[in-house]
Amino acid sequence: MKNLKLAAHSSSEKTIIPVGDLEIGRDFVVIAGPCSIESREQTMTTAAAVKASGADMLRGGAFKPRTSPYSFQGLGLEGLKLLYEAGRENGLPIITEVIDPRDVTWVAEFSDILQIGTRNMQNFSLLKEVGMTSRPVLLKRGMYSTLEEWLNCAEYILSEGNPNVILCERGIRTFEQYTRNTLDLSAVPALKELTHLPVIIDPTHSTGRLSLIEPMSLASVAAGADGLIVEVHHDPEKALCDADQALTPVLFDNLMRRIRPLQAFMQNLPSCAMAC
Repeated sequence: MKNLKLAAHSSSEKTIIPVGDLEIGRDFVVIAGPCSIESREQTMTTAAAVKASGADMLRGGAFKPRTSPYSFQGLGLEGLKLLYEAGRENGLPIITEVIDPRDVTWVAEFSDILQIGTRNMQNFSLLKEVGMTSRPVLLKRGMYSTLEEWLNCAEYILSEGNPNVILCERGIRTFEQYTRNTLDLSAVPALKELTHLPVIIDPTHSTGRLSLIEPMSLASVAAGADGLIVEVHHDPEKALCDADQALTPVLFDNLMRRIRPLQAFMQNLPSCAMAC
């Protein structure tokens, strides 16, 4: 990976990204919330629930790039304002996806982290635009992308002057049809060898199955991930987006009760144990 001048491991110590009181890359961060912002009740109720269970950040989509043009596309600015309000009311930093270079500046006024989704990983105009902001960027892996291609997209952001890039493994497309995608957990230790950037896991989109989210979350912690991003909805049966893979507040609370002790155990393991 000779073209990596800024993302390569040798170019820097491990990157720590401050977001409010959090230090992503040092703290294990759990980001939770609905796939899309649908209403005030949904947003406020879900935000309060994930906060009560120990989530560190609130996620939610105001703009939704969907496979079908007839699917719910999000509430836009109205949804972004609701997400911002819910985050501030519950003391949670927020993250939302930006899909158009023209929207980056004003979305950055509301969101603490800008998310680049899998479909836009190689949208180079968008990468350059978020690279010129001061906001941290969560860069999701493209569903057909190699690690080298992914890191080169991070390089686009870094080369524009923004050092705060978080990599998010969200599964890749394989011939397997039982799961929505195939979660590449080997990417976590591999990226730790290749780059100084923090790496988090999205067990929701990678599996697409409610029953697999908890075991894959626990496996992500064991693999050395720096955090998780999961979908939570206060009433998944009424969700307008990805209803089948959204955790209820009860399921999320159960997940958090298992994640935190494992994360604390992994943190206390001697470094040689991890190497072995």
